[in-house]
Amino acid sequence: MSQHSVEPTHDDSPALQPDSAGRWVSRLLKGIAVGIGAILPGLSGGVLAVIFKLYDPLIRFLAKPFRNFWRNVMFFIPVGIGGLLGVLGFAYVVEAAFGKYAAQFVCLFIGFVIGTFPSLYRQAGKRGRSTKHLVIMAISAAAIFAVMLIGGQSGELLQVYPSIPVWFGSGALIGLGVIVPGMSPSNFLIYFGLYDKMATGIKDGDLTTIIPLAISLIACVLLFAKAAAWAFDRHHAGMYHFILGMVIGSSLAIFPTVVFPAFTEKGLADAGLSLPVAVLFAVALLVVGVIASYLFSKVEDKYSDQREALEEAAQA
Repeated sequence: MSQHSVEPTHDDSPALQPDSAGRWVSRLLKGIAVGIGAILPGLSGGVLAVIFKLYDPLIRFLAKPFRNFWRNVMFFIPVGIGGLLGVLGFAYVVEAAFGKYAAQFVCLFIGFVIGTFPSLYRQAGKRGRSTKHLVIMAISAAAIFAVMLIGGQSGELLQVYPSIPVWFGSGALIGLGVIVPGMSPSNFLIYFGLYDKMATGIKDGDLTTIIPLAISLIACVLLFAKAAAWAFDRHHAGMYHFILGMVIGSSLAIFPTVVFPAFTEKGLADAGLSLPVAVLFAVALLVVGVIASYLFSKVEDKYSDQREALEEAAQA
């Protein structure tokens, strides 16, 4: 492994820094979480990429792939491996746990969001914050909350039968979930009756499912990455507050659409839990997620501040 790693920065001039096994594994674990979030109902791979501070450097790399190409590749190799492991791990291992205790484990991921909110809010205001930006955040939160809530109540209205063109469309939908944090493609796939079929296809190694999904996902991300990078350059505060609103709204919408139904009589019977145990299980995982992500974000902020100080010193 290379002796150095690259932390992509806002000006597309990555700073060369010593790499270590810990940093490499950290990026691997982040990739696993993003991969799981990409196909986990109620969550968004884009949201988790924002939380783990991978979203901005990824968008900028994809928008200008030949600038510092190899440095960026070395940085994102563990992220890519982790993303693949996350998708496959969900299909083979995590699927069983989430199948029976989906609401409880979703609470773990919601805990990740809550714990990192202070860091995300700080990041959003780094280049200034005004009332306009807070209004943008509120509107985007309300909009995604309404969309997910309405969708969660109409999931049985449409059934789409699997085919190669359908999987191309599904892959593009997942790609949008990476570019647009807060959008949960898996929810839409559930509404169309495709989610379980996609999970089965991935688990069984069905190339007629996997190849169209992968091609269209990559194509969609590449197609919209440049537009996202341009928007961040021109409207940094507005874009970050928009994304922060999407994170808030989508996270809140998960409770009435995913978590609370698990506490109904049918949900409790499917999980084989009593109401007190189900609630305590969910609360415990929520608290674990909050504490873990808060501590993790504090470490990330420390390294981020150190990188910015080094860059300012180098430019002085």
